Amino acid sequence: MAQKILVVDDEANIRNLMEQILEALEDEGVEILFAEDGKEGLETIETEQPDLVFLDVMMPGMNGFEVCQQVKNNPALQAVCIILLTAKGQEADKQKGMAAGADGYMTKPFRMGTILGKAREVLDL
Repeated sequence: MAQKILVVDDEANIRNLMEQILEALEDEGVEILFAEDGKEGLETIETEQPDLVFLDVMMPGMNGFEVCQQVKNNPALQAVCIILLTAKGQEADKQKGMAAGADGYMTKPFRMGTILGKAREVLDL
């Protein structure tokens, strides 16, 4: 079964950038999925059960912290690795993310190599 990465971000330019970064993994059989907001992201996580989620924090409606918490509180989804992406690099935000159950935390702007490296590490490629 193919491994899956889900990118959840309300900004199209960030989704496009992430697609450019992660498309290198498609050659290795990784499927890249996208969601435009927290609600769609949560639904996609529940239906697709991706191996890795890059999850934006600041989104309208349901934010990344809320999505993360709901995923981590669902026993069927606890294997999903969640990396929060945010423009907020403050320690308090990082702690809030970890408290919500996030497996990692990256601040924007991020480096392509950092994203790709993290994806390879999590997916064991």
